[in-house]
Amino acid sequence: MTKLAYIAGPLFNEGERWFNELVDQIAQDAGYDTFLPQRDLGILGEDQGPDDWLDAASIFQEDLGYLKRADIVIATLNGLQTDDGTAWELGHAFAEGKHIVGLFNDQRVHSKDAILNPMIQESLNHLCHSLDELKGYLNKL
Repeated sequence: MTKLAYIAGPLFNEGERWFNELVDQIAQDAGYDTFLPQRDLGILGEDQGPDDWLDAASIFQEDLGYLKRADIVIATLNGLQTDDGTAWELGHAFAEGKHIVGLFNDQRVHSKDAILNPMIQESLNHLCHSLDELKGYLNKL
């Protein structure tokens, strides 16, 4: 039986969506089915305008349903502060007892001890610092 990976992360610009797609492909290559909100809910697609987007309640319900079904949550945590939606998803996944993998490869912060809010950092089962490390970790699970 294939396991489901929920891909969490910011998706509000082309670069973020591109990076999410890289993470998604790594998870698929490791044998996971994936839920990628930008793809599976059509959020902020390149050919869409605001009138095409799902309403907030629909996005919330769909995301929550996939979070509940997921076996693992893979969360991009880049930035000076974790995306607020991603932080909520991590909190919910932690409360549900999900396996949580963080990915933080942002070079703006140089100390491994000070990269994340402690509530985020301590909710993770594992923290990866590169896409290659993520690939290796998922292939070992």
